[in-house]
Amino acid sequence: MPGLPRAERPAGRPADLAREALRSARREALRAEAEADEAAARGERATASRTRRGPRATGGSAATAPRPATVPGPDSRAARIKAAQDMRHYLANAFRMPAWSDDPEEETPGTDTTGTGDSADTTGPRPVSTPAPPSPRTPQPATPAGPGSTRDEPASPDTPPATSTPTSPQAAVPHRSAPAPASLHVPATMATPHRDTELRRTFPPFPPREAGAEDAPFAGTWWGNAWVAALERGALDPKRLARGRGYADQGHVDAITVTPGLVLAYVRGSRPRPYRVQVRVRTLEDADWARFLDAAADRPGHIAALLDKELPQSLADCGVPLLPGPGDLVPRCSCPDSGHPCKHAAALCYQTARLLDADPFVLLLLRGRGERSLLDALSRRSAARAARAAQERQPESLPGVRAADALAPRELPPLPPPLPAPPHPEQPPVYPAAPGGPDPFALDQLATDAAARAHALLGTGRDPVGELTLWQDAVRLAAARPGSGLTATTRTLYATLATAVGRTPADLARAVAAWRQGGAAGLAVLEEPWDPPAGRFDRARPLLLAADLPAFRPWHNRLTHPRGHVQLRLGRDGLWYAYESEPGQDDWWPRGTPDLDPVGALTGLGTPDDA
Repeated sequence: MPGLPRAERPAGRPADLAREALRSARREALRAEAEADEAAARGERATASRTRRGPRATGGSAATAPRPATVPGPDSRAARIKAAQDMRHYLANAFRMPAWSDDPEEETPGTDTTGTGDSADTTGPRPVSTPAPPSPRTPQPATPAGPGSTRDEPASPDTPPATSTPTSPQAAVPHRSAPAPASLHVPATMATPHRDTELRRTFPPFPPREAGAEDAPFAGTWWGNAWVAALERGALDPKRLARGRGYADQGHVDAITVTPGLVLAYVRGSRPRPYRVQVRVRTLEDADWARFLDAAADRPGHIAALLDKELPQSLADCGVPLLPGPGDLVPRCSCPDSGHPCKHAAALCYQTARLLDADPFVLLLLRGRGERSLLDALSRRSAARAARAAQERQPESLPGVRAADALAPRELPPLPPPLPAPPHPEQPPVYPAAPGGPDPFALDQLATDAAARAHALLGTGRDPVGELTLWQDAVRLAAARPGSGLTATTRTLYATLATAVGRTPADLARAVAAWRQGGAAGLAVLEEPWDPPAGRFDRARPLLLAADLPAFRPWHNRLTHPRGHVQLRLGRDGLWYAYESEPGQDDWWPRGTPDLDPVGALTGLGTPDDA
């Protein structure tokens, strides 16, 4: 220690010696400052006395002038003040302890700034020391205004402010105010996120939990609750656990640093200085990681769940001890409490459970692997497995043929004779009905129609339906359905087909009747009036009169009964098609069978007398 013989220096730890040296330096600085202030006060009093005894307006004698030998000059006083301030600054910083360590994994020696010499808690991190509070000082009178003055206020109400400039650099140095009372300086956080790497992650502190959440589970996921269960089953004192949980609820845990096998944080306890707390977990071996990666790559859902920040329980039960069991958590704290764990370590463990809730990769980092390296390893294994599976699915390569042999002329064997066509198309299988599925009867009809078309194409080489329009094909499908649209199934089919072709179900029903009467030619007679050439159409009227029928009214290719309830239409195929309607209404529906004779086409509609 400076200022003491070697034999009189106190023995102890280096931290205690440093504190004693710092206190001695501060006392010297305060003593020098007090002497400088006292010298300044004496100069001010002498100046004030000289001002009161100064020469009058009429002049004064040399006997009343102040003696310069008894009052120090302004330059010498300012120089002494400057020297005292420099010495105080030097002594105050000569034994300043180092700043807080940037690495939370290293112990940072601190300085006891309470002035009591208490060293009970010297293992934890300590902040940078601050100056101790100064001793009480005597109120200082105002400094006179004049050359070398270091104050802005006038010396007295009767003395005006000084207007002269300083004559030396020392005189221009302003007087420093007394240091403020010292208080324990605790940094806002000990975290160093700028040092994070793949295997070192720093997480900001969690805010305090809301009031009333003390009874709720601390973790929200099954793996977070497994971490809490491992802590509580391995604890020796439930009361310390309860206090640690209270610390975690109140936000006493600082930023948390996670590295392989270690969780580190500073926890605020009952003392101003926080405690350095760490929890160690065993890392996994390479063989364990190989089993884990194989289990994750076997199911793509495991990788997707990890990317969604979830840990599947089937992946955790793959034989690799991911989650700790009772006794696997090894806490260590810088506090003097020897509990296992102490309340500070318990608070850190509870907050770590919240970290695991938010990101299961924290658990994997604790076990020894970072997120990026783990995902890269999973991608490589998945790609290798996919390549092996694709190679196994590939067929064996066929034996090659030389190009000269392939291009050499050779005689090809004759083609085998074609198989005989089946006598008739087979029946389709029975389709079951499913809720919300297609109609099984409609499927049966489509399958039957496809089989009939295929049989016709196989036997004749042409598809009779291939040249039909969409409307004609819809009419053909509806006409192939048994019934006349009276059942619910048929009505549904008619409505579906009519909607597909942009017609109404009534139009489709009339067209189905025409199709059943004469096929595509009958549908054309229903929809296309035309002007037939002279000949058969002109001879039809005399034939009708000869059959004791009244004179039919001609219009294009149509002959209509005078009463308006029977009509004959001549098709392009030369056949007569009979139609019926209610008297006085233009609602014609096909009836009967087409015939070459107009009188024969009316045979099915009643006797001539009835007509």
